[in-house]
Amino acid sequence: MISDKPTYLNFDKDNYAWKSDIDYRLYPEKYKVGKGEQGVLICEPYKSEIGKHWRFKNTEIAKVSSEMIFSIFLDYLEQDDFVGADMARKYLQMGFTRARRYFNFKGGKKYNAEKGYQQLEKGTGDPEKAKAADIFYKKWKEVEKNPKYTRLKKIWKEKYG
Repeated sequence: MISDKPTYLNFDKDNYAWKSDIDYRLYPEKYKVGKGEQGVLICEPYKSEIGKHWRFKNTEIAKVSSEMIFSIFLDYLEQDDFVGADMARKYLQMGFTRARRYFNFKGGKKYNAEKGYQQLEKGTGDPEKAKAADIFYKKWKEVEKNPKYTRLKKIWKEKYG
């Protein structure tokens, strides 16, 4: 078994780019695109607007959730709100990664804290979660191919890094 400890054990909140006390709609310039899903559970008001719709328990729930988040994504694009659109993208990506984790590991638990954070055995999770992950994956990739999102992201990175 892999014994690499999870990165959250050494989490440095002070140097983390995203802060829970910032309203990213009022101060969008403080938002960072980052890698993957970084900041998704912190950036308000988007966390509260999108997060309440994020579910992946089974394929039916994942379908409703991913479609709702995709609709929210389109609404943000219509408002030229790149931060909101990117946050919606992150929730779709996280729907994929979390559902895959629950497919790969029973209960979604990847590490055993009682045994030095050894990675638990893969292939013990819920097969239904693989289908839910696929639903989110398709919506996530649809978002990334959206021409307006791509254009806004390019402009954002040129302006704010």
